[in-house]
Amino acid sequence: MRSRSWLAVALDVALVLAFVVIGRASHTKGEALGGIASTAWPFLAGLGTGWLALFLRWSRAGGSGRQSPFAVMPSGVVAWLATVMVGMTLRDVCGQGTAIAFIVVALTFLGLFLLGWRLLFHGASLLAHHQLRHPFYTSCSPVCPRRATELIAADGR
Repeated sequence: MRSRSWLAVALDVALVLAFVVIGRASHTKGEALGGIASTAWPFLAGLGTGWLALFLRWSRAGGSGRQSPFAVMPSGVVAWLATVMVGMTLRDVCGQGTAIAFIVVALTFLGLFLLGWRLLFHGASLLAHHQLRHPFYTSCSPVCPRRATELIAADGR
């Protein structure tokens, strides 16, 4: 597995753990390691299932197609939905509870976390690419739109 993939997996794991810690803290369940592990394992198993599906898909594609672990689609969406669906299924099987409100909260927050960092990464990549193509944007203060307009006009674009 490439180092970029490991970085994406590590970020996803950290954000699932953050979701669990925030959730437990909001219900005053405490941050004891055993409690965090008990709450986190179904979601981490779901995340692992999603990543396994992605790696199998990529290995079958043999290098063709989009294979970025940083992409929102399919990487982020598969990781997000697998985390919630498998996580909630395992919670239900183990009697941990899957109230509708909790499913909605998990979908919302894990979507925000697992898709959000990928969207931020994508936006930063676009911005960096744009600034490399148009270096005069970096020399202009954001409070001087007139100067930016002059530079664009001088560039002939």
